[in-house]
Amino acid sequence: MPVPKVGILVFPGSNCDHDAYHAFKSVLGLDAKFIWHKETDLSGVDLVLVPGGFSYGDYLRSGAIARFSPVMQEVIKFAEKGGPVVGICNGFQILLEAGLLPGAMLHNQDLRFICKDVHIRLETTQTPFTSSLEKGAVFKIPISHGEGNYTIDPVGLQELKEHDQIVFRYCNAQGEITEETNVNGSVEAIAGICNRGRNVMAMMPHPERAAEEILGNADGKHILEAIAEQIG
Repeated sequence: MPVPKVGILVFPGSNCDHDAYHAFKSVLGLDAKFIWHKETDLSGVDLVLVPGGFSYGDYLRSGAIARFSPVMQEVIKFAEKGGPVVGICNGFQILLEAGLLPGAMLHNQDLRFICKDVHIRLETTQTPFTSSLEKGAVFKIPISHGEGNYTIDPVGLQELKEHDQIVFRYCNAQGEITEETNVNGSVEAIAGICNRGRNVMAMMPHPERAAEEILGNADGKHILEAIAEQIG
């Protein structure tokens, strides 16, 4: 049986592409390859991963320029055909800019870059990326962003709720959501969402940075394994 292949996009300024490559290939044992932003061929790829970093230096706003890279036109086509796409951090921002997910990202509420471990709670198992996990499970995952304040208009927020598209929320170690645990000010502490078709998912925290015990925390491995299962 062929090993599933993960295509990891690389933009000028990406800095989590190698982390993702290592996690999927060396930790999970999947086939993985880098896809340069100027490429237009996604053939043979079972999952597209849009990694974290600072694509194009975050000029204009995070993800705004990367959205127009040639490869993104193919990612949009891939997603529209039902292909699985996952975005992490800057990847979340890029997918929002590309219109593959609803909403937008603002600067963190305190206007400071945040880099630390946080806790997130799984809100739904009704996606192929989370179906093997337990609803309500809490994971300790690092974040590293300056523009992670997710926002959406009231109508859009209601639609996210009605269609069970909120995948992760920021919380404390006990799974409780408080004003203090909502580290960047995201509306209703949202840390990750999916599209209505449930084949596109994105999250601000970095599970690939917490996928091995040698890193002091392997909670992220559970999330990555769940993602890998859906293409396996």
